[in-house]
Amino acid sequence: MTGSKAQTDIRGALRKGISQLRTADVSCFTLAAELLLLHVLGRDRTWVYSHPEEAISSADADRFFALICRRAAGEPTQHLTGKQEFWGLEFEVTPDVLIPRPETEHLIEVALDRLALRELRAGRKQTLTGEGLQIADIGTGSGCIAIALAKELPGATIHATDISPAALAVAQRNAARHSVADRIHFLESNLLDGVLHSQRSFDLIASNPPYIGRREAATLMREVRDHEPEIALYGGEEGYELYADLITQAAAHLKPGGLLVFELGHNSLPAVQPLLDVPTWTNVAVTNDLAGIPRVIAAERL
Repeated sequence: MTGSKAQTDIRGALRKGISQLRTADVSCFTLAAELLLLHVLGRDRTWVYSHPEEAISSADADRFFALICRRAAGEPTQHLTGKQEFWGLEFEVTPDVLIPRPETEHLIEVALDRLALRELRAGRKQTLTGEGLQIADIGTGSGCIAIALAKELPGATIHATDISPAALAVAQRNAARHSVADRIHFLESNLLDGVLHSQRSFDLIASNPPYIGRREAATLMREVRDHEPEIALYGGEEGYELYADLITQAAAHLKPGGLLVFELGHNSLPAVQPLLDVPTWTNVAVTNDLAGIPRVIAAERL
């Protein structure tokens, strides 16, 4: 279904778009329609809602309703607009990368808190700039974790790996967009396999690894199952298979006192936490997301 050639106004277009998405059982249908209209018009939400009677050209109306139809058919809003906000920053997203999730912001919070606590224990000042820190982001995808950390820690050097060259291309564009490309070194690698650093050279290793089980595929929302990259979604049949290699490699690459912080799948904690219950690790802590789900686990390398 497409828009009428008759001129329509903002209020009418938005109302019709919302109705179509609601009928198609799209989640957050009002927000999705708003974001698609903002994208087509190149305007912000304040302007749109303060100009409800502003006429929309027939070309913009057709473009908007074409996007509405694609969203109704299951394409993610972020793929249609090409962007997603994370940590207050706008990121380019494509079908080659996992769409940044709000819950992943907990990983940034935990990493920064643990680094600050480490400084406090060492008797150093609390103004954390990351001076001299070496950080690795494993499975960087869009680059959202590496870039958020680079913005928060302007003195740090960051190494971001991904097994997908297409994902790395997106991450590099995002790093350039946010003016941190000179401090992030991108490397095509499976976990840390391609990292040529000497043993135990990182202060922080962060990761949001693939953690969905393939056996869960049928339960995923169609937007995720049909449109996001499988290589970034699935961590094996059960979903937690990658964690053992990630933890083993992190132990070999972290400095004494270095931190490992990574995201958990919704049911992976029982399988993952015992991997850190060994003499290699101390100060293990789990952080829940806003839904009460164990979301981030952090540990310190002895």
